[in-house]
Amino acid sequence: MSKVILTGDRPTGRLHVGHYVGSLKRRVELQNSGEYDKIFIMIADAQALTDNADNPEKVRQNIIEVALDYLSAGLDPEKTTILIQSQIPELTEMTQYFMNLVTVSRLQRNPTVKSEINMRKFETSIPVGFFTYPISQASDILAFKATTVPAGEDQEPMIEQTREIVRKFNSVYGETLIEPEILLPESEAARRLPGTDGKAKMSKSLGNCIYLADSEEDVRAKIMSMYTDPDHIKVSDPGKIEGNTVFTYLDAFSKTEQFERYLPEYANLDELKEHYQKGGLGDVKVKKFLNNVLQEELEPIRARRHEYEKDIAGVYDILKKGSEEARQVAANTLHDIKEAMKINYFDDAELIAKHAKKYGN
Repeated sequence: MSKVILTGDRPTGRLHVGHYVGSLKRRVELQNSGEYDKIFIMIADAQALTDNADNPEKVRQNIIEVALDYLSAGLDPEKTTILIQSQIPELTEMTQYFMNLVTVSRLQRNPTVKSEINMRKFETSIPVGFFTYPISQASDILAFKATTVPAGEDQEPMIEQTREIVRKFNSVYGETLIEPEILLPESEAARRLPGTDGKAKMSKSLGNCIYLADSEEDVRAKIMSMYTDPDHIKVSDPGKIEGNTVFTYLDAFSKTEQFERYLPEYANLDELKEHYQKGGLGDVKVKKFLNNVLQEELEPIRARRHEYEKDIAGVYDILKKGSEEARQVAANTLHDIKEAMKINYFDDAELIAKHAKKYGN
C-alpha cells in the first residue's frame, strides 16, 4: 500500500514559529525523507470560511501568505502537491455522503469541536458548517487516501472521527476507504509552543506571535520583550525554568553546537538551565542567546521568501497546478466511493440491462 501524507493549515493569517516547529519543519523533513509516495499540503480555505463567512477577504488575502510561508520553509512543489481546498469540489460531495454516517450527538462529543466552540463563544449561534467541519476534514483526508496525517495532539479526536467514518462506510458499502494514522510532533516542546507573553497559544489578536515573515529586527524586539520568570528580578535571584517562555523556545530550537558559537561558557542547554536556576544569570543574556538561535533558523526562510516574492504570479501557478493534480486524485476516489455506494448509475451496465429486461427492451 502506498504511503501518503495529507495535512494543511487554515489561511486566516501568516504562519508563525509555533506552526513551524509544530508541523511545518517536520513536513519538510518528511518530504525530503523519501519514505512517502505522495505528499499533499492543503490550504484549507473552505474550512476557514466556516467561521469567517462574514469576512471572506481575510481568507482570500491570506492564501498567498500561507503559500509563501510553505515555500520559504522548504516545501518543494516538485516533491509536494500544494493545493487550495475550495478548488476541489469533489470534497464537498464526499462530505455530503459522509454526513449520513455521523450523528449529531457524536459531533457534539468531539472534544476539539467543543473546545473551538467555547473559544469562539458560539454557544447556540454556531454555524452548521463549523459544527460539521470534522466530517469535511475527514473528506480531505480520505479523498487523497492518506495513510498519515502529521498534526498536533489536539487533532487526535478529529483523526479518530475520520477512522470511525471509514469503519462505518466500509461496513455498509464494502472495503473502500483507508484508516489514517496521526503523526505527532517528535518533541514535547514542539507540541505546544506558547506565545511570547507566556500564554498557552500564539494568537494574532493577542500580538504574541513571531511570524516566519518577520524581519530580523522584529524578531529581536519580540524576543527581548518575551515573558520569563516574574520573580527573577535581580541577576542573583534563582530563576524558574517551568513556564519560562525563553527556555521553552530554547527547548524547541536550540542545538548543542550553537553554544560553542554563541555562548561558549556553557556546554549545553542543561548547563544554562542549571546556572539560571541557581542564580547569577540574567534574562537579557539568555534572550540574546535565543535571538541568535532563532535568527539562525529563520534567516534561510526569509531569504527563500524574498526570492518567491519576486514572482507572485509563479506562486499562484504552483497553487493552480497543485490543485488540478489533487482534483484528479480526489475524482478517482469519489468514483470509487460512488461505485461502492452503487450510485454510479450511468456506469452500471448490469443495472441498466436488468431494468431494460424488466420493461421488455
